[in-house]
Amino acid sequence: MLNVAVVGSGPAGLYAAEALVKQAAALPVPVPVRVDVIDRLPTPYGLVRYGVAPDHKSIKSIAQYLRKVLESPDVRFAGGVHLGEDVTRDDLVSAYDAVIYATGAMRDRRLGIPGEDLPGSYAATDFVNWYCGHPDVDAGAFTLDAESIAVIGVGNVAVDVARILARDPHELHATDVPQPVLDALHASKVREVHMIGRRGPAHAKFTTKELRELGELPGVEVVVHADEADLNAFDLVGEGVTLVESDRRVRGNLVAITKWAQGAAPEPAASGHSRRLIVRFWLRPTEILGTERVEGLTLERTAISPDGKFGGTGEFETLDAQMVLRSVGYQSVPLPGVPFDSRASVVPNAQGRVLGEDGAPLPGEYVAGWLKRGPTGVIGTNKSDAAETVRCLLEDLAGGPGQGDVPLPRAGLLRYPDRPAPAADPLVQAADPDGQWPLAGVLAGRGIVPVSYAEWLRIETAEADLAKALGRGDRVKLHNAEAIWSACRPPSE
Repeated sequence: MLNVAVVGSGPAGLYAAEALVKQAAALPVPVPVRVDVIDRLPTPYGLVRYGVAPDHKSIKSIAQYLRKVLESPDVRFAGGVHLGEDVTRDDLVSAYDAVIYATGAMRDRRLGIPGEDLPGSYAATDFVNWYCGHPDVDAGAFTLDAESIAVIGVGNVAVDVARILARDPHELHATDVPQPVLDALHASKVREVHMIGRRGPAHAKFTTKELRELGELPGVEVVVHADEADLNAFDLVGEGVTLVESDRRVRGNLVAITKWAQGAAPEPAASGHSRRLIVRFWLRPTEILGTERVEGLTLERTAISPDGKFGGTGEFETLDAQMVLRSVGYQSVPLPGVPFDSRASVVPNAQGRVLGEDGAPLPGEYVAGWLKRGPTGVIGTNKSDAAETVRCLLEDLAGGPGQGDVPLPRAGLLRYPDRPAPAADPLVQAADPDGQWPLAGVLAGRGIVPVSYAEWLRIETAEADLAKALGRGDRVKLHNAEAIWSACRPPSE
């Protein structure tokens, strides 16, 4: 029996758990595996639950695939267990044959400009966590009394934030957005949303599907300045032209951007709801203005010079804005005791094997997802990333395929091993025959009772019941930690 702990129950962690169970069973000599998926929150699914916008139901449906991982007899969920507080790295390494760290990237990069800490200046992750109902963010954290908001960044997260701010909140009634958040969106005074990129439209990181959605919002006028959409206006070496020629995504983006720059506006919504979304390029923020709170934003025109250097031109403009949301990239944060490369903001690794200070792999320690490679790719990218890490783990510990051998099929093409479902246990699902699991003694000694998968299902039921009571869709998220914990462990118990 190979006992493995996965720290983090988001896509990276659960794809790793899936790959472990399926690929270990597919080895020439099958190896039984028990995987404990540990998360500091009582709720699983990580970014799928707390990072995907509520109006992106098709992406959120990935949770149904991940649910099957947690329901495997060889996988058990242990929520409410915080690495660094409830357990240590040494606890995990001592209790398990291997540990996979997969905690993602939880912090926004800073702009590093004056005024960034003024009230009204926020990290986009805080805003995303708010509208996704993350228990770390109070439901009253945002009051949308600003008429003009600047979103710094032109990636998919920035697009999500801009879309939620501009969208008619009536269209969110059937989603899982928490009720206090929906109430705040209904009371919003926002009339203009500015999405601002340092470079040109060809350099923007958003995908075409997400970009086009902005133009499909009823009653929202999308505006792009014609000169900023011109590939040659501020790019004197033709980088943008080269990108358009070589990248299908960039070509698709440019079609939508060019249409908006030519002034094609949508039909107004029947409700009269009207907002403007202004997409700007070749501008970088240099200062957030205000005394007691955000009052404006100073932007400098940027360009690529004839010698290929990117930088400011010395031409400035001031944008009227009462809120600034920065979305210029995520960073992973160090895990207590675990090696960390502060420059790259990842755990140093070779194909998922965690490396020590001497550059050699540390026995039994692995990493997956954004914590391994940085915040790149889409949710599905974590499948191949996890498969690489698991391949190395099985090679090291279970006689798996070695370097140069034919790789195992990816987990999605394999079946789970045919084993009976475990007996129901309200606290520790998939328990070993003696009722223990590797961390049971450690956590019991510290008074920590992990949240089981069965208890998580109570939260799901409570959210479905709330949606029914409010007349809103299939699920409405519980809006704070107290409500979540009360649902999974009712006070009467």
